[in-house]
Amino acid sequence: MKSLLICMSLLLTALPIAAQQKKPPLSPPATATGTIAGKTITIIYSSPRVKGREGKIFTKDGLISHDPHYPVWRAGANAATTLKTDADISLGDLNVPAGTYTLFVDISDPAQWTLIVSKDTGEWGLKYDSSKDLGRVKMKMSKPPAMVEDLSYTITDRGGNKGRLALEWENVRASVRITVH
Repeated sequence: MKSLLICMSLLLTALPIAAQQKKPPLSPPATATGTIAGKTITIIYSSPRVKGREGKIFTKDGLISHDPHYPVWRAGANAATTLKTDADISLGDLNVPAGTYTLFVDISDPAQWTLIVSKDTGEWGLKYDSSKDLGRVKMKMSKPPAMVEDLSYTITDRGGNKGRLALEWENVRASVRITVH
């Protein structure tokens, strides 16, 4: 009986600690998947929030400027943003063979971002080595209709073998054409 009371006491003491450890992450994991010409393209990323920092995300002294490789941004939060494609594709004029890659974005020119496709995979999002670049492609810049609180990626089928990859966050929309080969 005494050991049962001790076990129950330990269990009741541990419950609040376990509950505290179950807080959702500040930048929860997210996935964007699209099918173009019957082929699957997936972006796996962590989605940060604006959280009252509107106008202070992409500026030279903003949130992203604290990353060690600024103005190269990890295009998400936490672990590296991953691109998986089961077909050879082109992102703009950059040929990307079927496989898994890491995405970064060069935001040094606010009017003209550059998507970076890296062959280095599986790393934490802040590790960037330009010698591992598969290539770079300019992105089309625009503004979303309203402020976007949660970073999001979309992959849209445009018919035939054409599509579009877009990321939106805060007051920025950056996109690039996808062609499936």
